[in-house]
Amino acid sequence: MNKKIELLAPGGDVEAIKAAVITGANAVYCGLVNFNARNRASNLSFDDLPGILRLAHQHDCKVFLTLNVVILEQEIVGLIKVLNKLVNTKIDGIIVQDLGIFNLVKKHFPTLDIHASTQLTTHNEGQIKFLAKIGASRLNLSRELNIKEIKLLSSVAHQQGLLSEVFVHGALCVAFSGQCYSSSVSVGNSGNRGSCSQACRDEYEITETGNLYPLNLKDNSAYFDLPALVEAGVDSLKVEGRIKNAHYVYTVTDTWRKQIDTFVKSGQLQNDDANLHRVFNRSFTNDFLKGDLNKDMFIDNPRDYSIKHAVKESKLVLIKDIQQVKDELYQKKNSLGDELAEKIKDLSTAKQAIALSFTGKLNQPLTLTITVAANDETHILKTESTLNAAHQSLIDAPVLEKCFKNFAFNQFDINDFNCMNLGENLSVPFKEITALKNQATLLLTDSARIMPHVTVPELVKHKKCSDKPSLSLLIADIKDHYLCDLTDADVYFKIPESLKKGCNKHIDIFLNNPRLIPWFPAVLIGKDYDESVRILEQVRPKRIVSNNTGIAYKVFEMGIKWIAGPFLNTTNSYALLTLQEELNCAGAFISNEINRMQIKKIARPNNFKLIYSIYHPILLMTSGQCFFQRTVGCNKPS
Repeated sequence: MNKKIELLAPGGDVEAIKAAVITGANAVYCGLVNFNARNRASNLSFDDLPGILRLAHQHDCKVFLTLNVVILEQEIVGLIKVLNKLVNTKIDGIIVQDLGIFNLVKKHFPTLDIHASTQLTTHNEGQIKFLAKIGASRLNLSRELNIKEIKLLSSVAHQQGLLSEVFVHGALCVAFSGQCYSSSVSVGNSGNRGSCSQACRDEYEITETGNLYPLNLKDNSAYFDLPALVEAGVDSLKVEGRIKNAHYVYTVTDTWRKQIDTFVKSGQLQNDDANLHRVFNRSFTNDFLKGDLNKDMFIDNPRDYSIKHAVKESKLVLIKDIQQVKDELYQKKNSLGDELAEKIKDLSTAKQAIALSFTGKLNQPLTLTITVAANDETHILKTESTLNAAHQSLIDAPVLEKCFKNFAFNQFDINDFNCMNLGENLSVPFKEITALKNQATLLLTDSARIMPHVTVPELVKHKKCSDKPSLSLLIADIKDHYLCDLTDADVYFKIPESLKKGCNKHIDIFLNNPRLIPWFPAVLIGKDYDESVRILEQVRPKRIVSNNTGIAYKVFEMGIKWIAGPFLNTTNSYALLTLQEELNCAGAFISNEINRMQIKKIARPNNFKLIYSIYHPILLMTSGQCFFQRTVGCNKPS
């Protein structure tokens, strides 16, 4: 098999990244303290990044940085500072949820490679075309898709020049990623802001079916589905687990690496997945991939299942025998831990130490000698002009130290700064010192060029389209159509998430009631997306509201006016600009997750309508699961 399959591993901290690298991950994804969706992980400081990049690249492993939360308006300045730093590192890509980041990167930081996060809930053809248009280079497909759907969407992605990525191991959310507000509603911690409190793992009052954890899914494992994923054209196999420890990352990545290598070499699979059961898991399911959503995907315990699995597999009943099985498991866990410690003990992510020595005399160039401590490698650089007698702008040790303070974007530790052989009362044009510094930076960082610091202009806050505020209504039952006769307000009609193939019910509703404005939901997979497109083509409404960027892309192609719904999670001005500039969006509902003061800071684009939903049922989550199976005992098998 010629196709290269990327194994993408999690890195919640430096030790976990080392574990991923040493076991042969092709790429690792990690987050900084800010702007990432796993703020419960240890995460990295920016000072950690150069060493991690150096170590990973030495092992042919790429590094992707997670900036995968929605951004508040007041955070834009801080985000731009991060982007200004990242463009001068060798980061291989950034993983993004917020639509505003796409706008900023496309305009001001085009050298950064953008990956669409799983939080963008990518599950239909139109969404992929939208992501290609706004600048994504790869996308993570929703975990709820089956293998047939993955194959179709991977093909669409490739046609658009994008890579496809699928989660193959680790925790499953019961809700579609990016479409869960349970944590935000219950304790004020937004999952879209990296603070999910995992309400789905909580214990609740016992249900009629006897379950204490009715929302708790088993973990995902596609270990034996590798041939199907390869045949489907998936480019990257992603392991979940940035909150997990290095031991977990080492074991899972190593097991998957061996499975992939065996399959590439022989076309066969390894049948032993025992090591996957020896680290944290909630038991495993691959029913999403099979397209079989059933109650067996759940488990009534969110804690580690590894010990229970070992006991169950042993089929022993005597207490002493069971204890022996447990002891053996602990020994194997410790053995794997010792194995990891031995393999990574010599891996270092510390900054490389360098020595800078400046020399020069009157009528000679200023010379910089750089010595890299690790290998005694020496580089000599000189200014173009020679040193002159100083009348002003004296060049001395304090001036040079200040100039080289943030040398090479803080990627090195300067352990010696020597100006002993630099003559006194000398001067050289300051621009040549800057050029010397840049030349040294390019040399040591192996960069093609230094990206200048970008100052993003402040956005103009445009006036409202009308001084008079207006009201709109959302209905979901044609029986409520009489409200159109009681008000001049816009009346939106909610299209359900599931549509019967070939059914003209909703087409007839809109054709017979032209006042109704179609409102499309956030999740539209397979036939439901196809039927939604058919509604658009048959009805050709003057305008719609869409919570799905795939439908938004379709109406953009058709020239239909559209408004972005609240479940597109727009929280900043640049997200609004992305929708307006890329898809000709006429307005947007602001996310219900942000407060009044946060909304007030948003700069309205020109000729753009801002809308906020003031009275409605609070959506906790959008899920593909049937909760009745776990709570009251629905008799349907799936």
